[in-house]
Amino acid sequence: MKKAGILNRHLSGALAELGHGDGVLVCDAGMPIPDGPRVVDLAFRAGVPSFAEVLDGLLTELVVEGAMAAEEIRHANPAASSVLSAHFPDLGLVPHKRLKELSGGARLVVRTGEARPYANVLLRCGVFF
Repeated sequence: MKKAGILNRHLSGALAELGHGDGVLVCDAGMPIPDGPRVVDLAFRAGVPSFAEVLDGLLTELVVEGAMAAEEIRHANPAASSVLSAHFPDLGLVPHKRLKELSGGARLVVRTGEARPYANVLLRCGVFF
């Protein structure tokens, strides 16, 4: 049994299968999930677990070389925007409609219980060497 890190076996296993350049969508409870990517749904109740909690946990285990979010996040959800800006100084911003289109190419979708709008980010996996 693991004693640290991500304990959810489905999420831990999905992360182990990722490679350089793969996309991971971390999304709020309301984001439409496209057909295709593997989905690990962590949502329990509205707000649980939060977008920030899940993102922090993922970033302790993933190498990320880029990230993209909806430009609408800046005005509609300043708290989530601040979280993303702190982690990703070069965060790419696109219209929400475009982010939804791009999410279809993700290899993994991690759905949180976040109940505030636009708390979504598409991560691009890097390599540790």
